Amino acid sequence: MALTQRLEIKQGQSLVMTPLLQQSIKLLQYSNLELAAFVEAELEKNPLLERDPGAPGDGEETSPDSGAAPVAAPDNGVDRTLSDGFGAVTEFDTDDNSYADETQSDAMRDGPSLAAAHGTVSTHGERDPDSGALAAAQITLKSHLEGQVALAGLTPPQHFIADVLIDAVDDAGYLRADLAETARRLDVPESECEAVLTILQGFEPSGVFARSLSECLALQLKDQNRLDPAMQIMLTRLDLVARRDYAALSALCSLDKSDVAEMIGEIRALDPKPGHAFASGHVETIVPDILLRRGAGGWQIELNPDTLPRVLVNSVYYAEVSRTALSREARLFLSECLNTANWLTKSLDQRAKTVLKVAQEIVRRQEAFLSHGVRHLRPLNLKAVADAIGMHESTVSRVTSNKYIETPRGNFELKFFFTSAIQSVDGGEAHSAEAVKDRIRQLVENEHDDVLSDDRIVTILTADGIEIARRTVAKYRDALRIRSSVERRRLRRAERA
Repeated sequence: MALTQRLEIKQGQSLVMTPLLQQSIKLLQYSNLELAAFVEAELEKNPLLERDPGAPGDGEETSPDSGAAPVAAPDNGVDRTLSDGFGAVTEFDTDDNSYADETQSDAMRDGPSLAAAHGTVSTHGERDPDSGALAAAQITLKSHLEGQVALAGLTPPQHFIADVLIDAVDDAGYLRADLAETARRLDVPESECEAVLTILQGFEPSGVFARSLSECLALQLKDQNRLDPAMQIMLTRLDLVARRDYAALSALCSLDKSDVAEMIGEIRALDPKPGHAFASGHVETIVPDILLRRGAGGWQIELNPDTLPRVLVNSVYYAEVSRTALSREARLFLSECLNTANWLTKSLDQRAKTVLKVAQEIVRRQEAFLSHGVRHLRPLNLKAVADAIGMHESTVSRVTSNKYIETPRGNFELKFFFTSAIQSVDGGEAHSAEAVKDRIRQLVENEHDDVLSDDRIVTILTADGIEIARRTVAKYRDALRIRSSVERRRLRRAERA
């Protein structure tokens, strides 16, 4: 078979994503902080872009003859409450405040893990800050340790080793460097590094410079003069301590169960992460992107004006400069700036409309949850929302990433409302996974002397019309940080003792 070369003309279609189109897609999944940073960068490098002086928070208003075109027109539906045709179909007879902040209170009562499971982020109820905590937050762990090194009376070589070890301490206070490797790197005997580490382990906070959890607890017990041989043995089996296996620990330490219970209480009173008292970071309050309120005619939803970047294209400045721009490079630069500015204003407007459209559909589908609580959260997936609003699933996924909505029940990430479905026993409407988790949590909270096993929980849920497997109950229980029935039963016996 001979090989030949020839030219052929073929016609075809292909989708080519321009850089501006790719950036427009990225804008959808930006959080409000990332979007603000991006817009700020564009304002710095594009002379035709300027902030809208009439944006929320500014006292000035846009001059009518400035020649700037605002991103959002007054009637584009972005900057005003969208209640027309939406609130009318979402009226409820429930009292507005009867269930207010129910989710936040449940989440705060059950700890951080449950708060994460419920997707709540509280932005209200500020507390008076503790003066000691504020003082600790202003001093980093590293600077606190360096201050103690200066008073430890170390020799210059020891001081140098101490500085290296301090740099290897993580935020929790644990030493993450291998001593043998550190000694080889510094060309010093390993015994000298061990001697310096022994001195550093006597620093405050107690337990710092530990290389494991058991060593951290041992350092704290040693500081309290409670590190006896029995306690040292117990620290070698922290797995039994976590399970409160009194029988095994009693046999291991040759002590009565009452003594074992007392020692476990002492261990639980220790701080497993002593360095966190000097954490330099601070918790950022999440600012919602969407605001949801109950109005006279139903639910009213709007974008948070504080998170909407407002930029204008200064067409007057462009006209003046373009008349004086003589070189081809200058005219090309101005043309690129104008195209980029127009693209940004249109993209921001389109992003706002898309976010609002997706949020509106989510609220419409989850209005029962907003009125009656997490038990009424319905199963929902991206495809259902995408089909309802005529968009692609990937677009809905990007819009719901890192976007938060403020509701009368708290702040939720939009992805919180997308939950898997648990089938009903009688073939009726499916149950939301989050609603089933809440039901499991309530069952465990209400148990008294009769501790419910996973099989018993399955039986109760099946009687309630929820078809669920035992392994699913165990998975949800672990996600809620609920101990197994064996551990809960052992804990009850310990509390009664």
